[in-house]
Amino acid sequence: MKKILRKRILIPVLATVFLFGTVSFKSDFFEIAKQIEIFTTMFKQLNMNYVDETNPADLMDGAIKEMLNDLDPYTKFYNEQDVEAAKIRNAGEYSGIGASVRRNNKKITIIEPYKDYPADKAGLKAGDEIIQIDDIVIANFKEDTGELLKGAANSTINIVYKRQGKEYKTQLTRSKIEVDAVPFFKMIDDKTGYIVLAKFNKKASAQTKDALERLKEDGAERIVLDLRSNPGGLLRESIDIVNLFVPKGEVIVTTKSKVKKYNRTYKTRKKPVDTEIPLVVLVNGRSASASEIVSGALQDLDRAVVIGARSFGKGLVQQPKKLTYGTQLKVTISRYYTPSGRCIQALDYWNRDADGNAVRTNENDYTEFKTKKGRSVYDGGGINPDIEISSQKTSDFTKSLIGNLVIFNYATEFYNENTFADMNAFDFNDSNYDDFKQSVASTGLDFYETETEKALKKAMSTKEAKDFGENVSEEYKELLASIKQSKLDALDTYEDEIKKELKSEILKRYFYREGLFEYQLTNDETIKKATEILANKSDYDKILN
Repeated sequence: MKKILRKRILIPVLATVFLFGTVSFKSDFFEIAKQIEIFTTMFKQLNMNYVDETNPADLMDGAIKEMLNDLDPYTKFYNEQDVEAAKIRNAGEYSGIGASVRRNNKKITIIEPYKDYPADKAGLKAGDEIIQIDDIVIANFKEDTGELLKGAANSTINIVYKRQGKEYKTQLTRSKIEVDAVPFFKMIDDKTGYIVLAKFNKKASAQTKDALERLKEDGAERIVLDLRSNPGGLLRESIDIVNLFVPKGEVIVTTKSKVKKYNRTYKTRKKPVDTEIPLVVLVNGRSASASEIVSGALQDLDRAVVIGARSFGKGLVQQPKKLTYGTQLKVTISRYYTPSGRCIQALDYWNRDADGNAVRTNENDYTEFKTKKGRSVYDGGGINPDIEISSQKTSDFTKSLIGNLVIFNYATEFYNENTFADMNAFDFNDSNYDDFKQSVASTGLDFYETETEKALKKAMSTKEAKDFGENVSEEYKELLASIKQSKLDALDTYEDEIKKELKSEILKRYFYREGLFEYQLTNDETIKKATEILANKSDYDKILN
């Protein structure tokens, strides 16, 4: 019932958000005023007369957020808690237990404890389920449970958690948590430096500059900048990072909007660190937004070779707008364009298909652009690397395994059953993968429902389908069984990319994220290719020219 009520007030709420967001009304001011009046009278009658008690704040908060889902996924309403969370993400520091968590199904799951922070010191492991914090049982708590883990530095909390079916208790002392934009940098060999840029918070450009300068002091004559799985962040930080490698005054990104004040050209403003050092940038399907500004600009300016898989394709810019009572509207204000003039937005949220899904730009509709030296690059689908690595691609099937914690849960089981003295002893072989396949097969892969399955189930649930008789029903069941088998076959089809995700998740359990980066230096296919290209000047120059 609550969801129905939310949908009924969507249009008036939209008008309210626009009014207090001070958006230009143009000639439809009367219609907006009319909808606001309808909304206020309706909302008053609803709260006065509805049969059960309603929570006006919850009803409004949910209605606004659901309404914005009809736009793009980046235009969002932030309540007071959301605003504070956004500040923390951008600042790169907060007070808490030092762990990434996932909140669902009335529990908090530890996804990754950070080395030497409170959660790690208390012995919490990835896969542990927090079921109680102080006197609060998580299953009974209706607010944002993640807020319970935050608090002033040096304050203590008592938690009850579950591991392998058993309950444990521990006490944690919260501390200040530093969220590094550059969590790792090191020499790959005596001439090649490697920098992992994981976030675009306020520390991003400063930490990248520091890593670059220190690697050069260590003898680096070429650099690998790893932006894989970096979801983006602050626009200005991305420009300053490009500025490390290109001269002052270079156009990096242009934004275009229907609102004139958002039409801007962003140029580099500072003295660069090194405009000549050979550079490779690594991207994959989870490199987005600011990551694509950096990789796209360096590609367009022929300043770096891009290696990996096609990036996510987010060519939209957001800006927070203050609303009343400490809330905000983070609204998409413009599209951005790389130096060559291309917009790499992959999904069209304004012209959806019959099912209401955003339409992905077809490759046949991509437009060709030219880099500074005349190389061909294309818009419409993210940043396409100069050298593709097949294992860096992530299929929808593999994304489903990740999103539904199938890979995560198997990694937890693997960690509980296996020990390694050190990283050199680590092994994940074909026998282990067969065990993973059996584990997934036992679930029936119900978590991954294809569009064909959805359509079949919908068709067979109608009255007409039931009238077709037993023969049709049996054929339907056989077809579903055939689809199920094809999903099992996908475990073989996408073995390479699934294995890569499994190894990454498992390695973090034993050796933390730092250990994963160490392992990748000598075992990652993409890093090996980057090192090979950088070591061969003629091949490197040939790609860029």
